[in-house]
Amino acid sequence: MKILVTGAKGFVGMNLCAQLKNIRDGKARNYGIYPRAELGSSDGGVISGGAGGEKSLCIEDVFEYDLDSTPEQLEAWCKEADFVFNLAGVNRPQNQEEFMKGNFGFASTLLDTLRKHNNTCPVMLSSSQQASLTGRFGNSEYGRSKKAGEDLFLKYGEETGAKVLVYRFPNLFGKWCRPNYNSAVATFCNAVANDLPYTVNDPSVELELLYIDDLVDEMIACLRGEEHRCEFDGLGVFPMKDGRYCYVPTTHKATLGDIVDLLNKFAEQPRTLLIPEIPSGSFAKKLYSTYLSYLPKEKVAFPLKMNVDDRGSFTELVHTLNCGQVSINISKPGITKGQHWHNTKWEFFIVVSGRGLIQERKIGSDEVIEFEVSGDNIQCVHMLPGYTHNIINLSQTENLVTVMYCNEIFNPNKPDTYFEKV
Repeated sequence: MKILVTGAKGFVGMNLCAQLKNIRDGKARNYGIYPRAELGSSDGGVISGGAGGEKSLCIEDVFEYDLDSTPEQLEAWCKEADFVFNLAGVNRPQNQEEFMKGNFGFASTLLDTLRKHNNTCPVMLSSSQQASLTGRFGNSEYGRSKKAGEDLFLKYGEETGAKVLVYRFPNLFGKWCRPNYNSAVATFCNAVANDLPYTVNDPSVELELLYIDDLVDEMIACLRGEEHRCEFDGLGVFPMKDGRYCYVPTTHKATLGDIVDLLNKFAEQPRTLLIPEIPSGSFAKKLYSTYLSYLPKEKVAFPLKMNVDDRGSFTELVHTLNCGQVSINISKPGITKGQHWHNTKWEFFIVVSGRGLIQERKIGSDEVIEFEVSGDNIQCVHMLPGYTHNIINLSQTENLVTVMYCNEIFNPNKPDTYFEKV
């Protein structure tokens, strides 16, 4: 399968091309699409020779068309393409007329070139919610240009029989999105990450937001013929198997105030060590990854407070809201640390370098349980509630390095830590 991506250097194009090339090169294997090099004979991007002899999709080439590409390249790629993602468009022109020229005009050129070569491969169009021309978008010149492009693509599908996939994307966010352009999330991420001034005119304004990885996953689903179809009523999406339009099923809603509040919490992490709650699939998780992509070089690394004495050091690495903390403990040769117990608190000790001995004894008992531990055979040892415990560096020359997880953040007002030798 040879794939043409127009607007390949834009935000969506860069992310899509990067993942398509990961698939092509055998680096991303979770999509059910394979690199040609691993499979047998090819027929239009469908290859024989998968496990059991079934046919599978493969990616042979990714053609990246953008402003610096030539008309000759467009001609050649439209002739060869087995699938076209049309992401090219104009968002912030110097004058309103450029909307129609950049969005409708190029779409027309693209489709005319495909017609010229009798290429009826599937074509995808990146449109916008503004094409609904309803509500606050009712007088949007950008929306009108996008709607004209949509109508052109749908008509092209009717006339040629080509499969047409028209997506109306809401507000997009994710890595590589240009700040101060057409994404409020990118603008705020960049401002908070770089300590720049920003203004939130109305914190209560709610946005529908689509994360770039969710968008890319849907684009790759298109290659397998598994796109999500729908019809639109204004901004409302109505899933429909035979709908004229397509949509990405995973979006998020958040107010501008919520977005900025989350970003400011993320910015505090190097000081507090606190990782905010970022459940799998949540907007917060996706926003955190986006925020990190805007950090300047001087913020990529940050110092940690090392508590150092003649025995070695103890450094807290990460705090969580509800699941405790992770620390790193370094014991000098021959040193014993610990010699205390907890009522409720519990820990994992994981030696990653050196050789040591962990001892535990139940309070009120004389029985000692022991575990020899080594960075050559990494294992996790529970520090049990009600058991006094220690860790001894058995080496006389090397430091003992231990990763320690505790189920709660240390509270000096309620330390739940009581000295008693094992």
